[in-house]
Amino acid sequence: MTRPRQGPHRATLDSVLRRAHLSVSLIAVVTAGLTLTAASLVAMRVYSGQNLRLVARSMSYTVEAAVVFNDPLAAQEALALIGVNEDIDQAQVSDAGGKLLAQWQRPRGGARYRLEHAVTGWIMPAALTFPIQHADATIGSIRLVPHSRGLLQFLASGLACVLGCLALSIVVAVRLSRRMEANLTGPLRTLADTAHRVRRERAFGLRVPPAEIAEINQINDDFNALLDELEAWQSHQQREHATLSHRANHDSLTGLSNRAQLEAELQRGVAEARLTGGRVAVLFLDSDRFKHINDNHGHAAGDAVLVATAARIKRQLRDGDLVARLGGDEFAILLRPLRSGADAEHIADMIIDAMRAPIALPDGAGIVSSLSIGVAVYPDHADAAALLGAADEAMYRAKQAQRGSRQLARPLTHLHEEST
Repeated sequence: MTRPRQGPHRATLDSVLRRAHLSVSLIAVVTAGLTLTAASLVAMRVYSGQNLRLVARSMSYTVEAAVVFNDPLAAQEALALIGVNEDIDQAQVSDAGGKLLAQWQRPRGGARYRLEHAVTGWIMPAALTFPIQHADATIGSIRLVPHSRGLLQFLASGLACVLGCLALSIVVAVRLSRRMEANLTGPLRTLADTAHRVRRERAFGLRVPPAEIAEINQINDDFNALLDELEAWQSHQQREHATLSHRANHDSLTGLSNRAQLEAELQRGVAEARLTGGRVAVLFLDSDRFKHINDNHGHAAGDAVLVATAARIKRQLRDGDLVARLGGDEFAILLRPLRSGADAEHIADMIIDAMRAPIALPDGAGIVSSLSIGVAVYPDHADAAALLGAADEAMYRAKQAQRGSRQLARPLTHLHEEST
């Protein structure tokens, strides 16, 4: 058994907006953080270069006498005194001939020193060589290698600031996405749910509420207008269907059910009675003077008699009973449920009595028309066709015996005895 193919997985609008907010926030914060960090490092590099020149100038004044008198010890003490308090990794003093006179180097520590040294070599300016002058003459030079003890702390603080801003931006992005969901995706979700229910349930009476966003509200108005048209179309179709269904199952002159509907309801009534052990009855009615009325008073008079006869029959029936015009001047009645055959005979007598009053014709005259009635009761007859046939046969016996009377159909066993 093959499984139905599923469509591609599609992201929801909420997730798309949330990812967009987070992406924009991340890009903005990271870009701003990197830009500020780069600008800070450039400024620090420039500041360190200027500071290194000032330290070199100060050292040149301090070691000037030691270079003049060629005193390495005094030069060494001067370098150590200044180097300890400044961001200097290494300092060297040379005479005019380039001979090394004295040097100082910061004590090399552990991993922290190596990390600071690597970062300093990558970010801080290169080594600086500065002349030592005496009486407007260059008597030597001093070479300084920078070392920043606070650079790691500065970078850690900058990274912490960037991460803090990033976390804050994520929180703000989540809040903005939720607000956007309320203002944007909420109305869109309502619109989508309504459209889904309309398609699935054919509930054209649903409507989408107004939205605060103008564009979405316009879509909602257009959708509601479309639903108005669909609802009107559905109502029109239902009315047309009801009209066609009524025409298909009813007689156009009297408004009574026709033969097709009677036979369908009779089949259903017999089936229900068979299951429940109940009874149903069929009355077959035929007008006794209809041909005479048509021939002597015209078809309009005949139609008036049929309409009046149908109305008088309906007034004698219960709500659950069905009366149908089978064609011409023949009618049939389905009585259900039925307690006994005597009830069917009683209703037939009531109909016969109702026909004793004159019927008004279109020309103002009045005429009396009677009905001959045959009565058949289930389960005296096995099925719907036998029940209708037995009622028809009983009606002809009533017409032969006395017009305007009724006869009860013979049970099936009695008919078999007569045939043998």
